[in-house]
Amino acid sequence: MTSLTAYAKVNLSLQVAPLDNTGRHPLRSLAQSIDVADTLRLEAAEEDEFTVEPEGSVAADGSNLAWRAIAAVRAGSRHPLSLHLAKGIPVAAGLGGGSADAAAALVAAGGIFGVGRDRLSDLAPDLGSDVPFCLVGGRLWFEGYGERLSRAEMSTDFSLAVAVPPFELSTAAVYRRWDEMECPEGPAVTGRDLPPSLRDHGSLVNDLTAPAIDLHPELGDWRADLRGTWGRPVLMSGSGPSHFAFFADTEEAGEAAGIVVGARAAFAAAPVDRGWDGNPGGDLPRPPWPVG
Repeated sequence: MTSLTAYAKVNLSLQVAPLDNTGRHPLRSLAQSIDVADTLRLEAAEEDEFTVEPEGSVAADGSNLAWRAIAAVRAGSRHPLSLHLAKGIPVAAGLGGGSADAAAALVAAGGIFGVGRDRLSDLAPDLGSDVPFCLVGGRLWFEGYGERLSRAEMSTDFSLAVAVPPFELSTAAVYRRWDEMECPEGPAVTGRDLPPSLRDHGSLVNDLTAPAIDLHPELGDWRADLRGTWGRPVLMSGSGPSHFAFFADTEEAGEAAGIVVGARAAFAAAPVDRGWDGNPGGDLPRPPWPVG
């Protein structure tokens, strides 16, 4: 049996380019793994089985990214497997829960079937633009469709307060609206509003902010209330609707999360230097996963 922890991510910055001839949006993002996680257990079985906890929180079928990752690794093998997924990352929140699960499932299945790191890295981009990042984790720039990764200096001079509004946004719908709005740039957070370790990266932005608000105007009010409550700028992660702000430590971030009213979830999160943790089995390297 293989049991892995799959860490969530936040997009500290996310820049989007217009659709190219592949029909996809090239991206440039500074992403950070955080210590909010799902757990995944994979083992041999008499027949395929997939269970999720809490029941019904995500689809437990072939559409789930984690199961799709397993299918990609075993590639026609009839070896049956049992997958149990315990969700701790808020769903449909822009925190990469599905991608984190897919990356951990790649590692777990790779250990069982003897599939090496290079092959798993090749499979990751086809599962989603966040999956290559989650396979590595820590603090990374990713570009293109997520396949080009480079390390950013990892430091722990900040923690995050994260708040998830009481509604969901469709990633595909947010990108479509960004196209319809003629590719707006996101609002910037810069200078002394950033922790010292992030200032050399320039302004942090999220280009999907305006289309997310256009799709769900309540999000604009939520952002304004959050800025007022926390007394500092906030940024959206991914295609939303989660928002976060920087604090000195987890105690301060926890206090900030504790005063958010009406959130689907609100919590403090500390940066971690990996996308997953555990014992993958076989000869796969332990985290942090190498880049390149």
